[in-house]
Amino acid sequence: MMESMEKFIAHLGLIPPGSHVLCAVSGGADSVCLLHALYHLRAELDFTLSAAHFDHQLRGEESRRDADFVAQFVALCCGPQRLPDGSQLPAVPLFSGSGDVSAQAAQMGIGTEEAARQMRYAFLHRAAQQAGATLIATAHTADDNGETILFHLARGTGLRGLGGIPPARDGVIRPLLTTTRRQVENYLAYYGLPHVEDSSNQDDSYSRNRIRHQIMPVLEGLFPNFAARLADNAALLRADEDYLTSLARDQAGQAQQSGDCLSIPVQTLLDLPDPVAARTIRVLLGQLNGGDQDCGAVHLHALLDLCRSPRPSARLDLPWGLTARREYGLLVLARRSSPPPMEPIHLPLPGEIRVGDWQVVCGAERYIGQPQGPLEFYLSQEAVSSLTVRPRQTGDRLTLLGRPGKSIKKWFVDEKVPRHLRNQVPVFAQNGVVAAVAGLGPDAACLPQPGERSWHISLTRLRRPEE
Repeated sequence: MMESMEKFIAHLGLIPPGSHVLCAVSGGADSVCLLHALYHLRAELDFTLSAAHFDHQLRGEESRRDADFVAQFVALCCGPQRLPDGSQLPAVPLFSGSGDVSAQAAQMGIGTEEAARQMRYAFLHRAAQQAGATLIATAHTADDNGETILFHLARGTGLRGLGGIPPARDGVIRPLLTTTRRQVENYLAYYGLPHVEDSSNQDDSYSRNRIRHQIMPVLEGLFPNFAARLADNAALLRADEDYLTSLARDQAGQAQQSGDCLSIPVQTLLDLPDPVAARTIRVLLGQLNGGDQDCGAVHLHALLDLCRSPRPSARLDLPWGLTARREYGLLVLARRSSPPPMEPIHLPLPGEIRVGDWQVVCGAERYIGQPQGPLEFYLSQEAVSSLTVRPRQTGDRLTLLGRPGKSIKKWFVDEKVPRHLRNQVPVFAQNGVVAAVAGLGPDAACLPQPGERSWHISLTRLRRPEE
């Protein structure tokens, strides 16, 4: 397994020499295997290694057990490592975080699995920044890839979905993607490595678990080594997808940008084969919205129909706060106009106000170590005697506990807050100095000490912003 994994890393250049890799560790078999393997490869491949664990707070005591296990495993199995030449590599540091996934899912109106994924990756990116890591490694295996491909196939997909999980994208690498779950189990048995089991993985009410427990074993029985073969097929399909997308990027280069608008001649798209035209539109949407959105086929086909329409001024609203319109011979992609910034308002201490799309409640409490969160936090009464809730202003800065201070603009960019929503985020300020920001949390200078009187502030979004 180690030889196969090392060849896979080298073939795709997943870990360039001198890199710093943050390994995501849940405590399950796959992530324990990945961390242990990377720990023993770091000298040979010349990279620095850190670990990270995120507690989703979904399984009560079991979640806390997992966090404790990961901390113990990293301490006992990933300590200082003496090399044959007498030099020594340092112990692997562990970065831990947690979040109330259920509350976030309810607040954002999304499923628990999606909320967990968003919060986990947001934490991993923050931890990587704190560690100085350039790459994040996750423990997706060939079996995970096969399950994902079958899931996409059942729902309907194109080449992109059939390509499965990419080995590397946006700084996230998956060194175990050609390793099967059986190889992982054999590795753990060989080294006598412990791991913990997530009880939710046995719950067949989740579609993915039913694929894992009921469909994959049948296919493996019919076609031995099915997961590995599917991984090889996915690699071929990803190569085809990458080629078509490269053609699309060349065509997207003909678009003209003006402010928050991109325009491209309709005829340019109509002259292209549909597979390239649809990907060209996807590239343009990604350029406009700051990322490669996972566009549904229904939106891409609707945009192509808009190009074919005899109506020279037709219009189409899209997700992500975008709109498309025909301007005779041009297809124009633009951001829907942003709502005006919220008006500054004084927050009664204690008291309750409505500001923009947010309800803000402030109470007086003695601080005894309650958790500080992005939408519910505590400010020292000694440090804060008055608060104005307002949109961000030029020069605003925020320093979160244990992290370097930076401008709120930079925080919003790093946290991927869409540009058209940034002026709708409440900023709590006293005499022009930021004390807290909704979605980010309180400034370190305003945190209360245990036993100190504090302002308990909680925010509720009254309606979900259009994205």
